[in-house]
Amino acid sequence: MTAPAEFLPGLELSRVFYEDAVRPILDSEYPGLRYAAARVGSGSEVLGFDTARSADHEWGPRLDLFLAPDEADAHRGDLHRILSDRLPKQVRGWPTHFSHGDPADPVGHMAPTDGPVNHRVSVTDVGGWLNARLGIDAGNAEPAIHDWLAMPQQKLAEVTNGAVFHDGPGTLTSVRRQLAWYPDQVWRYLLACQWQRVSQEEAFVGRCAEVGDDIGSSVVAGRLVRDLMRLCLLLERRYAPYSKWLGRAFGRLQAAGELTPSLQGALTATKYPARERHLCDAYEGVAELQNATGLARPVDPTRRPYHSRPFQVLHAERFAEALLETVTDPELRALPLTGSVDQWADSTDFLAEQRLVRGVLDALP
Repeated sequence: MTAPAEFLPGLELSRVFYEDAVRPILDSEYPGLRYAAARVGSGSEVLGFDTARSADHEWGPRLDLFLAPDEADAHRGDLHRILSDRLPKQVRGWPTHFSHGDPADPVGHMAPTDGPVNHRVSVTDVGGWLNARLGIDAGNAEPAIHDWLAMPQQKLAEVTNGAVFHDGPGTLTSVRRQLAWYPDQVWRYLLACQWQRVSQEEAFVGRCAEVGDDIGSSVVAGRLVRDLMRLCLLLERRYAPYSKWLGRAFGRLQAAGELTPSLQGALTATKYPARERHLCDAYEGVAELQNATGLARPVDPTRRPYHSRPFQVLHAERFAEALLETVTDPELRALPLTGSVDQWADSTDFLAEQRLVRGVLDALP
């Protein structure tokens, strides 16, 4: 389809879709129905990162309706049919109908229609939705430590971002508040694990360059930049999205203005000395951020040689050790410094399968 001239952010479009199109139908057909209406879950608009480019697939007037489990089962089919028959064909110039151009392609695209609307209004219950996305039970007072470690940050961001337009029962709002950030002890443990990741590779930038492997040195530097960005998100209590949006999420942090030149310098340097210098500048900046939190005893944030080798590093394990000293929960202290699932795995297909993630985590001691 040809997009309207003026782009409307997806969350605003979903709000208008609910208020002007969906809510009047619900009020008419299901008076007294208790539900939540939101735009949460997958989609760049949920994180506030959508642009006009996003309109080319699975973007548009979308809404998630949450009912009690028995009512969701009882009304899902009728609701889908009624909305299909009665929804307007467009909202603010954007079609409410989604078509599939290729039968083999499950991705939906907005398109005009003269018939029933193949809409994107989902009907589910909070517990079933959470279990499918995060593998947790909405009835639990607090996710267990094992649960927190099994939930990818991207998924947590999808659940806790977006917008809730109406919440009669209050369950969705309560769950989003509960999942808004890690419990304190889990947070400290994950910070320690992220510093440990940095410590494992910071000397490799120099070692690769020493043997003439400049491309290897650059690749390791890129990995370290990514780890530092995710570390900054943890420090500022923001869930890290997957790679497509990591840079934009980092750019919203308070620390981004100071750290971005060093991180960009490390990525663009063509010679090892400059690459090392920029990385060390970034290490020191993030280390000072860590010290400023007061979460652990202060650690000297300055660069230093890597043992007897001529490489400048931070020795980031020192920060991991300081943080680990503040982790008093026996279950966390018994774990290796591997952290949550997306601190040691980044396969999209793996992270999307809660059954696989839980199976791997269950195998940990």
